[in-house]
Amino acid sequence: MPAASVLVIGGGLVGLGTAYKLLRAYPGLRVTVLEKEAAVGRHQSGNNSGVLHAGLYYAPGSLKARLAVDGIRQMVAFCRAHGIPHEICGKLVVAVTEDEVPRLRELLRRGTENGLAELEWLTPEQMREIEPHVAGVAAVRVPEEGIADYPRVSATLAVEIARSGGEVITGAEVHALRETPAGWVAETRRGAFMGTLLINCAGLHADRVARLAGEEPELRIVPFRGEYYALRPERQHLVRNLIYPVPDPAFPFLGVHFTRLVRGGVEAGPNAVLAFAREGYTRGTVSVRDLAEALAFPGVWRFLERYPRTCWAELRRSFSRTLFCRALQRLVPEVQPQDLVPGGAGVRAQAMLRNGDLVNDFFFVSRRSALHVLNAPSPGATASLAIGDTIVKTVADRLD
Repeated sequence: MPAASVLVIGGGLVGLGTAYKLLRAYPGLRVTVLEKEAAVGRHQSGNNSGVLHAGLYYAPGSLKARLAVDGIRQMVAFCRAHGIPHEICGKLVVAVTEDEVPRLRELLRRGTENGLAELEWLTPEQMREIEPHVAGVAAVRVPEEGIADYPRVSATLAVEIARSGGEVITGAEVHALRETPAGWVAETRRGAFMGTLLINCAGLHADRVARLAGEEPELRIVPFRGEYYALRPERQHLVRNLIYPVPDPAFPFLGVHFTRLVRGGVEAGPNAVLAFAREGYTRGTVSVRDLAEALAFPGVWRFLERYPRTCWAELRRSFSRTLFCRALQRLVPEVQPQDLVPGGAGVRAQAMLRNGDLVNDFFFVSRRSALHVLNAPSPGATASLAIGDTIVKTVADRLD
């Protein structure tokens, strides 16, 4: 039997965090990360809002809740240890109308049960002491939340993996996998790589990598593009830190919000529109393969049937700065369309079932010689080190 070695597919934060934790738990273990891009962290890990999520929104007992609470503390410690820009600035979650107040109270209950510290219920007067331009009837302050430079985190993890004896191979898109008696062989543009254990952290392509490994997952990764605007410099005083809405139960995503960026500036968004490519960061980016796969998947049609008005509203907002601004004005009424300039965009790798349901929690499939991370959207970046710990514990019997 060959000595244990691990192939990690995907050089985003979850893949890098997993490799980093494997090397800390098993010094001397041969760990190879295969990343298809020319550098690590090029997709979800480098195109998100940069928020450190503390675990307010997630159902108590879920993996998301447990790993967000553990993950934010680990991520902050990692940033401090390596001099990575970050800040614990706190967040307001705002109930704009009275009918949102019961849902806000439920968030407070969830956050308390999840172990968040020093949550505060705020009156309108108290809210405006923190965010003078915010509107609403009540808010919850989440003091543990903050912002971080996730591209720097990704780059630092890659350096730490190399220092610990691991390898991060870029430009190594996996186009074939085969299992042999000695382990897995991954065929890439950079050659063939072998490991006795395969860990799939391929994010936007995780379901495809699972199929290369012989799995037949019921779910499909469906890409949703999130588009941002930025506040003009002279209007950035309208937002001090993070201002979030109470989630709408009629909409499966969070809704637009305001985020101060660790590198400066204020971002507004994102919306959530079905993308025509898994790496569709612009409206004009279309992948025939990705689009054909999505349209052939019954879950997409059932999702559209379930949320027709919401999907149409999101699409209209994608093309209209005025409509986008109208959604933002619920939180900060003084924001005007002319205050917004086009910002960046990210693509959320959202796992969807055949019945149109979104997979709401982190989702792993564990086999004798492989583990597949098939759903790790937000708070995946915040929780990446804690996800790495969970994966290490899951595969420990195959490495010890």
